[in-house]
Formats: sequence, structure tokens, C-alpha cells
Amino acid sequence: MSCTVAIPSSPVFSPSRRPLSCKAASASPEPAVAASPAPASAAAPAGSPLRPFALCALLREEPSPSSSPQPASGAAVASAPAGPVLKRRRPAPLVVPAAGATAAAAAAAAVAAVEADPRNEVEEEGEEFAAYCRRGKGRRRVEMEDRHVAKVALGGDPQVAFFGVLDGHGGKNAAEFAAENMPKFMAEELKVNGGEIEGAVKRGYLKTDEEFLKRDESGGACCVTAVLQKGGLVVSNAGDCRAVLSRAGKAEALTSDHRASREDEKERIENLGGFVVNYRGTWRVQGSLAVSRGIGDAHLKQWIVADPDTRTLLVDQQCEFLILASDGLWDKIDNQEAVDLARPLCTNNDKASRMAACRMLTETSISRGSTDDISVVIIQLQKFTSS
Repeated sequence: MSCTVAIPSSPVFSPSRRPLSCKAASASPEPAVAASPAPASAAAPAGSPLRPFALCALLREEPSPSSSPQPASGAAVASAPAGPVLKRRRPAPLVVPAAGATAAAAAAAAVAAVEADPRNEVEEEGEEFAAYCRRGKGRRRVEMEDRHVAKVALGGDPQVAFFGVLDGHGGKNAAEFAAENMPKFMAEELKVNGGEIEGAVKRGYLKTDEEFLKRDESGGACCVTAVLQKGGLVVSNAGDCRAVLSRAGKAEALTSDHRASREDEKERIENLGGFVVNYRGTWRVQGSLAVSRGIGDAHLKQWIVADPDTRTLLVDQQCEFLILASDGLWDKIDNQEAVDLARPLCTNNDKASRMAACRMLTETSISRGSTDDISVVIIQLQKFTSS
């Protein structure tokens, strides 16, 4: 249907209500064509000069292709809806690829393998020591990262014993490497330097760090170690593993945790061009690592050094036992409480009692909410007293 454009003088611009045909006026009028009423928003008000054009536009609308043409009638016009009918489209079906089920099964198998790893709980005991390690329950998809060392005859010398706890972070690699190689490096250094222990321990730490970095592996490890010989004890640490001595029932911390919050460590790092920031309540080196010393951590090696703090002391009759443990224990139990819990089980110098003490300390920390890996080594000192 065509429509002509009226000139300004045409009667269609008149406000009078006359029947309108989109064709030019003729002598014999044609019947009006019924049209569906326009939506209220599209229709021009009666008497408006634009109303004829609005009606003409409605007449030009073509029927929807989905509906079959029907003859126009008054009844059809009366029953026509006030606007177009919108149909809700059914959403496309969600297709889960078969690979998704395979990936889920593989993830479940990986979790099961971690849970079944025999290193999740480790016990070792000897005539003068007991060691107990347990993987933290908050690390469901992470392997056990703690390791321990107990060499009662370091380098084949029955007069020298070496013990250590190594707490890995960013994986087990550094802790595992240090546990396997640090005793060997220290034994070599002792032979080269005629048994001078402090220097040998320091060089043993640095050698372990150097050799691990050559492997180009990620991660790092905090360490605490004790070298014992008749009458002497050398304790060293790099990181936040700790050594606590029971001296006649009184706890004596032999190490100081290397945390980024320590003022001297913060100053050392800043002097090297680094920075320490408080991120969510924890001070971190370069906003990343909460400890300031350790083995490994190649990406932070400019600031995270392996140089240990070392302390040497005589072992006398008042020295009862030594506790070496990772921060999973010390985060929940303070030094004196650890001594108080372990001492009743360690005074008899009995292997079963020492292991029970290690277990009790671990269980107490877990009951207080620790989810970290926990490693505890208890060493009886009576054999190493000077008299």
C-alpha cells in the first residue's frame, strides 16, 4: 500500500477529524482498511498534526511471518492484542564436555595420593632422641613440606651428632635437598677445618644454599640445627624454626626467629635495596615472604640469605633436653609451655616417653587450631654433658 505526501495546504493538516485514506482522494470512496491499534507509546494524540502520519505508518506494517494471514474484520480488530507478543526463548542446553569428568577424576586421584603419602606422618627414634612429623590438615592439596635430620655419628664420628628440622615453603624441594645434603656438607667442612664447629656449620648452610640454587628449582626452607659433641652444643638457625633448651625445667630459647618484622632484619633488607611491607597483618619481604633468611628462594636471593645465626654453649648437668621444632608448633605453644608439657615424659630418658612427648606437643598445637606442618625433635642431653 502506498502513501502520498500532503502539501501544507492539504486538509490533512486541518484539526478537523475527517476519515483518512492513504490514497489520493477520488470521486468514489473506498472502504476503510482495518488496522491493529498501535501501542499507546507510538500513537499520536487525537487532533495532532502528526496523527495522520502515525496512522499511515501503522497501515504500512506487514504481518509477522510466523502468523498466518487472516481477513480483517471488526471482531479481529477488537480481539487484537495491544502490542507485539514476546515469546520467551528456551536457553541453549548446557553441555558438559567429557574432559571435565576426566579432570575431576584426576584431581580426586591426586588428592587421594597426597593423603596416602607415608611421609604425612613420620616417626624416628634412637637412644638419645625422638622425632615426630605430621602434615597439616589445612594443606589438603599440598604435600608434606617439613623434613628432619638425625645423624648420631656425623661423618662416621660417634662423638659428634647432628640434628635438624627443615620447614619448606613453596614446595618440599629445598627442605628435602637440605635434609639429604646438609649433614654431608658439614661433615666435609669439619674434616677440612680440624673440627672447628661454628665455622663448619656456617659454611655447611651456605654450601647447601649454593648447591640447591644450582638446581634451578623453586621454593625455600627454614632451618634449625644442633651439633653435639662431648660437653658442647652448637645451635644455628636461618628462618623461623626454633631451638628451646630445658635447663632444670626452665625454658631457654637458643635461637631468634628470622622474621621480616624484626627491626634488624628489616634494616638489613632495606640497606640492600629491598623493602618490607605489612600485607594483611604480616610483614613480608618484597610483599612476599614472611621470613628473612633461609635456604633457596632464588627469586628473593638478594635479600633472603642463608647465613645462620649461631650460638655455642656448654652442656652441664642442668641441661636436660633440647626441643627443635618448626613454626607449626611455636605458633600455638610458647617456649615455657613446651618445656612444661614435655619434661614429665623426658626425665626418665626413655625412648617411648620421648616419642610420647613429641606427639603430645604436636597434638596440643593441632587442638589449638594449627593447620601447618609440624615437626618436633627432642634430644636428651645427659650423654653429652661435660662431666
